[in-house]
This record gives sequence, C-alpha cells and structure tokens, in this order.
Amino acid sequence: MSTVRVVCQQLAPRIADADYNRRLSAEAIRDAAALGAQVVVLPELMQSGYVFHDRQEAFDVSEPLDGPTLNLWKTLASELGIIVVAGFCERLDDGQVANSAALVEPGGRLTVYRKAHLWDREKLIFTPGAEPPPVVETAVGRIAVMICYDLELPEWVRLPALAGADLLCAPVNWPDAPRPAGERPGEIVRVQANAAVNRIFIAACDRHGEERGVGWVGGSVIVDADGYPQAGAVSCQQQQRLVADLQLTQASNKHISEHNHVHQDRRPTLYG
Repeated sequence: MSTVRVVCQQLAPRIADADYNRRLSAEAIRDAAALGAQVVVLPELMQSGYVFHDRQEAFDVSEPLDGPTLNLWKTLASELGIIVVAGFCERLDDGQVANSAALVEPGGRLTVYRKAHLWDREKLIFTPGAEPPPVVETAVGRIAVMICYDLELPEWVRLPALAGADLLCAPVNWPDAPRPAGERPGEIVRVQANAAVNRIFIAACDRHGEERGVGWVGGSVIVDADGYPQAGAVSCQQQQRLVADLQLTQASNKHISEHNHVHQDRRPTLYG
C-alpha cells in the first residue's frame, strides 16, 4: 500500500512583514520537498502574521489571489512537484479581508478556502467565509482544507469527511492558554478526536514565537485515521518540522468493528 509523505512546518511569521514571510515560506517548502514530501502544510496567516491592530492594518498587508505570495507558492509547487497548503490574508472588495488558506497543486490549480468560524478579535478584522471546506481530488488523494477554530466545530469537520476527504490539512494559530498541570493542549486532543470519529487523517500546522504579547501552543500534529499522532502532538515553543508517511487509503474504511461504521451509524433524524 503506497504512502503519502506529509510535512508540517511550524514557523514564526512576522506581523505585517510579507517579504520576510514569503522568504520563510519558500525555505520551508523547499526543505519539505528535499525530504520527499508530497504535501507541505504551513501555519495560518503565514503570509501576514496574525495579531493585527485593526482591519486597516490587515488590509494593508493583504493580497489578492494573483498577488506575489500565491504566485510564489504556485511557482514552487510546480518546480518541486509538491502540494502546498498555507494561510494568507486575502484582499476582498470594499476594504474587506478574509482569513484564507490556499491549496496549490503542482499543475497550477489553486483552491482557496475562507475561514468560516472566526475566533475572538478575528471578528473585528475579517469577513467570515460562507462556503464549506473544499475537498480537492489531487494526485495523492482527496484533500480538504479548513483553518484553526473551524476544527472545534464538529459539524464542520464532518462535512469534508462525509464528502470523501482522506486528509484534512489545517493551517492554525493556536493561542496558548493555561491548562492543568500535566495536561496536553486541548486543541491537539480535539484534532485527535475529530480524526477518530470520522476516520480521516488530519495535519494541523501551528506556529511559534510571541507576537504582540500573544504566545502560541506550538502544537503542530499529524494524526492517522484512528486519531493517533504520527508526529508532533506536544507543545513545542520553537520551529519544528513534522514528517509522517500516511496510508491515506485507510480513510476509505469507516468500519470500527464488524457491525459499526462511523458514518452509516449516524441517525440524523434523531439529532434535531
């Protein structure tokens, strides 16, 4: 059974410094390709940084779909034969911006997802997306995309799973928060749970480095269709590279016992 090599590159983009962030992303994509990766995932808002003062600051660093960052990622995807999934601040009409993620394929096809569920002060900055997570038939399997807080809405994760996704790639920026001694970050636990209840692979790429007083979990993780980590799954407050070889075809098997199927056992008429 063939495997797909997936790499998450946990990095520290700089707020409102697109030139630096492009260079950092290019280095990370090339590094992943040198390891034989077929898919590389970078953090949420990789192109722009995260902690904006206001919408105008975000708009000033935002880019359209034909901007320099996506053009760079397209060039690298084609040159290196790698699928790139990464976050960027998308320029919309009338001074609006979206917290978006791009899936760039080697053949040049671009798929963009706009974050639908905005976290905390994101609601003051971004226009929420209104479309479900895309499921893209790629050369290595069916890949879905969503962003950070989207992962905490189980109905949203189930949509691409029901649509046949094998692998869910999620650029994230998880702000760190107090937790009981000895406990792992809840964000990681929820990724594992979402993978297990849908029998889907998930690669969530976090960031590190303090930004305007905000610290980050640094909890990048790649989990299999049973919800078990294949790389990461701990808080790491520095740059890290996660590498996992995944048998994505396993996601097609939704049985968890002889008589149980995680999707066919659903009874939506009982759920209101």
